Amino acid sequence: MIEALKDNTLVDKIGGRFKLCALIQRRLQQLLDGERPLIDRGGRSDLELVIEEIRQDLITLDFEAGASDEAFEDSGALL
Repeated sequence: MIEALKDNTLVDKIGGRFKLCALIQRRLQQLLDGERPLIDRGGRSDLELVIEEIRQDLITLDFEAGASDEAFEDSGALL
């Protein structure tokens, strides 16, 4: 199990479990679609990469009223 998920540090950092799950899901999809990781892979899985990117504050989730999925895709590291 990924150690960072054993406590609520990431949940509190992002603002809740739902937002954390949404951020992880969106970033994983970006990686599967061919986006480059923001950190060195170092033999880690995609999920481990996403968790580390969140821990290092390299990605965030920005909910905007009326924002479409296209706005999230065009924003790069700001998910």
